[in-house]
Amino acid sequence: MAQRYVRVQTVDGQVHYGLLQIDRQVRLLDAPPWLEGQPTNQELAPGQYQLLAPCAPSKIVAVGRNYVNHARELGNSVPAEPLLFLKPTTAVIAADAAIQYPSQSIRVDYEGELALVIGDRCVDCTPEQARNKIWGYTIANDVTARDLQKSDGQWTRAKGFDTFCPLGPWIVRELSPGARLQTFLNDDPNPVQSASIEEMVFPPDVIVSYISQVMTLLPGDVVLTGTPEGIGPMQVGDRVRVEIEGIGYLDNYLIARHPEPVQTNSDDFVAGSNP
Repeated sequence: MAQRYVRVQTVDGQVHYGLLQIDRQVRLLDAPPWLEGQPTNQELAPGQYQLLAPCAPSKIVAVGRNYVNHARELGNSVPAEPLLFLKPTTAVIAADAAIQYPSQSIRVDYEGELALVIGDRCVDCTPEQARNKIWGYTIANDVTARDLQKSDGQWTRAKGFDTFCPLGPWIVRELSPGARLQTFLNDDPNPVQSASIEEMVFPPDVIVSYISQVMTLLPGDVVLTGTPEGIGPMQVGDRVRVEIEGIGYLDNYLIARHPEPVQTNSDDFVAGSNP
């Protein structure tokens, strides 16, 4: 089994990177693995930690319409160059966490994707150089408010809600070029998405190189490589699972989003009073 690199939080709130063992114990590292973190003598038992998203990126850069059949199912042409957009880091959640269904949308879709984790500063790289900047691979769900994507004319709101980027559960260093990506909804054994990652229009090294001509990618940054055909809506109460051969699966569930109450106190400015 490939080594599985995780990011965890202990019961006292400390955050660590580590290696997940077969018995679910975590051997802690002394630094993020892409910064040459080495195993320590400290281990955490299963009840002593919670899995977080496997990295804390400075940015998430995503690629749209990177599978021919997905572009066609939405009635779009295949881009001549990678079609880039950003997701905020506040959208990131871990495996088994809740995706919040926002009240502004009436259609929220799953989009299973392969995610790349950058291991070294990458700027103005060739595809060959970019290949060496990809430290590892994990799984993402590029959750999208499809109705808002269509009505807004650009994608920031539709793809930027809190919890709209489930990521994890861990990172592996190697991945077969023909690995299959599949998405499952609830208990249906038939996948709603199923494709080989080699069906991408633009492969990972080309994507990373292209992005690096625009913005500097930093260690720990995440690149989402696009989703295959079969996207569809989710409802509150649904569970969605994205699987990629050689990595594992990313499982999340949907709840209704309820805005946090506004906190006030007696010292707050009162409307109509003099400052």
